[in-house]
Amino acid sequence: MPTIAYYMTLNSPWSYLGSAKFAEMAKRFGHTVDIKPTKFGVVFPQTGGLPLPKRAPARQAYRLQELKRWREARGLPIVIQPKHFPSDETAGTRLVIAAKLQGKDAHALATEMGRALWEREENLADWSALKAAASRAGLDADAIKAAAPADNEIDKLHDDYTTEALARGVFGAPTYYLESGEFFWGQDRLELLERQLAKA
Repeated sequence: MPTIAYYMTLNSPWSYLGSAKFAEMAKRFGHTVDIKPTKFGVVFPQTGGLPLPKRAPARQAYRLQELKRWREARGLPIVIQPKHFPSDETAGTRLVIAAKLQGKDAHALATEMGRALWEREENLADWSALKAAASRAGLDADAIKAAAPADNEIDKLHDDYTTEALARGVFGAPTYYLESGEFFWGQDRLELLERQLAKA
């Protein structure tokens, strides 16, 4: 099956807003999703981007308008300014990568972590929130963690995904990267991705 590399971050509302739709599209067109959590705090300085707090007030205000619009368009009851954003996503990212290494549905796990942050207003640094997210995805967080490599090995993979993303020209989350080298940035490009998958 052809693979779509999925560069994302758990703190991104845009990754969450597009996650379920992307999973459905990939399945419908016979593609495998290769989720690759990425450190966009590393990517932004090298690609001309700015972290949210450093963006101009006008850009920050427009982002809130867009979140409201896409909340309605995607039919997801996200909280525009959740109380635990940004969360420390270290433990969540490690769990997603560990699930991937174990052949489990890491994409579904990441989606449920997004729901935890953006709908349930839970803290991704809270292990109980991660366990609940895993349970909703049909997974056992404790078992995944117990079978996972050492944290430093997982962290190296996180760094490797980031290096790979930069080498491929990725500059924002989410990015959907096709085997052809064509990629689509932003969940608002999913309809264009869908057209491309339909052509293929």
